[in-house]
Amino acid sequence: MSFWFTVIRQVGRNLRQTWGSQLMTLFTVTLSVLIFAFFYLIYSNMLHFGDKLGDDLRLIVYLEEEPGPELQQQLRKKIEQFDQVESIRFVSRIDAYERFAEQLGDNRGVLDDMPKDFLPPSIEVIPLKTLSSLNQVKLFSSYLRKLAGATKVQYGQEWVERFYNFTRLISIIVALSGILLIMTTIFMVAYTIRLTILGRQDELELLKLVGATNNYIRTPFFLEGLLQGVLGSTFGIASLYILFQWIQNHFSGPGFLNMFEFSFFSPSVSLAIICVSVLLCTLGSYSTMHKFLRI
Repeated sequence: MSFWFTVIRQVGRNLRQTWGSQLMTLFTVTLSVLIFAFFYLIYSNMLHFGDKLGDDLRLIVYLEEEPGPELQQQLRKKIEQFDQVESIRFVSRIDAYERFAEQLGDNRGVLDDMPKDFLPPSIEVIPLKTLSSLNQVKLFSSYLRKLAGATKVQYGQEWVERFYNFTRLISIIVALSGILLIMTTIFMVAYTIRLTILGRQDELELLKLVGATNNYIRTPFFLEGLLQGVLGSTFGIASLYILFQWIQNHFSGPGFLNMFEFSFFSPSVSLAIICVSVLLCTLGSYSTMHKFLRI
């Protein structure tokens, strides 16, 4: 008990002696965690939204003429030769007209003077793939375009590709911010511990001469790195949560952001980010002790 009491008292002394660099390190760790967690939160929500879009993704193959029962069987087999699909539905001209009229709702009167067969027949294909395999969807679209009687294939190409490219860009930013988190936390904690060690080198050597164990000398520096990791990562996650709640409260309601169902990290993910940050800070503390602590 006296060992830990003495160690904690020594940690407090170290913090008081280097409070300026300690605060700077704490701010840097907090900001690094905040930046990484911010982009990772966007990325995880985009993946979730992409999965939902992938569930609703369908390819529409427009045909020149309505296929008969025999040709429908041939087209169905031809489509399934490429890959398994969730469903294949043939939409006649009349079906397309009724669907369009239903979508118009109260404005369906504009179709009164239009013939019921002015819309082209089509095939609706719902694949088992999701947006994470956009290249596969592109290949599938090119394959469907070669079907007999096909004139055009649509699946919201431009919007889907832009969304996929945006998600890929966010993944790159997450990776870069993760590297930034690793470099800044290790460097700043190592630098701060180094200042403490250099300022107390003579005292530490004297402690060793009077019989202090290595654990007694090293433990306060380990605890400093641990404390920086716990406080910095906790402040970073807490700041992001406050920012998340502020955005939800001020930008909720009709609008672009309301199209997405954003959610915050689960407790396990938040805890994982904190643990990784603590590990990095402890690693920075250990590397400095190994290099500069001559005991």
